[in-house]
Amino acid sequence: MGLELAASGWAILITGAAVAGWIDAVIGGGGLVLIPLILAVMPQLAPVTALASNKLAAVTGTASAAFTLVRRVKPDKKLFFYYVPIAAICSGAGALAASLIDKQVMRPMIIVLMLVVGLIVVFKPNFGTGESKTLPTGWRRWAAIVAVGLIAAYDGIFGPGTGMFLIMAFTALLSQNFLSSAAMAKVVNTATNLGALIVFIIGGHMWWTLGLVLAVANVAGAQLGARTVLGGGTRLIRYALLTLVVVMSIYLTWQQLQGM
Repeated sequence: MGLELAASGWAILITGAAVAGWIDAVIGGGGLVLIPLILAVMPQLAPVTALASNKLAAVTGTASAAFTLVRRVKPDKKLFFYYVPIAAICSGAGALAASLIDKQVMRPMIIVLMLVVGLIVVFKPNFGTGESKTLPTGWRRWAAIVAVGLIAAYDGIFGPGTGMFLIMAFTALLSQNFLSSAAMAKVVNTATNLGALIVFIIGGHMWWTLGLVLAVANVAGAQLGARTVLGGGTRLIRYALLTLVVVMSIYLTWQQLQGM
């Protein structure tokens, strides 16, 4: 890329990538930390390169967290045959269409959806505590597939809150508890990240040195985050969901008011 970065800059970004990995593993939203940090440390870097580097870090960190969670929680792996290919394809399509969508129009809709998520979690205390032992059938199976496709496309286009929306969709449509939904969401989120990452790579936007260094740090943070989730269980994920709703609603509202 023809850019140089001082040792202090590397230290800041590596620390930020580890923190982002922890956040992504617990509930999602690590990009809200890492992308602005990359652009702050390297303001001369093209934003699309920052997005691509963050996506490489995110896909490796999320994949490592998914491996740890799936190994312990053991969700039904048959579901992944439905969701993973759809997630990767729809995310890639979303990344290709990103330039055609006005984020000033999309952002208010996402804020409203996040507030709805928060209200559901607050006023339905039993939501996310039960678990179905059987595979979904009928309309629930198709509704979950459609939801995964739409959320994956959203991840390719815009992204914030993808993990949260996946957890809510799996909990509502598959009658899973929050912990099982989180494990499934990490697998599907890995696929959505991969679909968008491929588009960035084909477009020649990747700075491999930066992306790979951040990926190593992100994996370290993600592994710590996965263990945090396993230790805290459903209760921790409920609180993390509410925290993410508040933080992201404020952040996106500020961006909307600033016209960003």
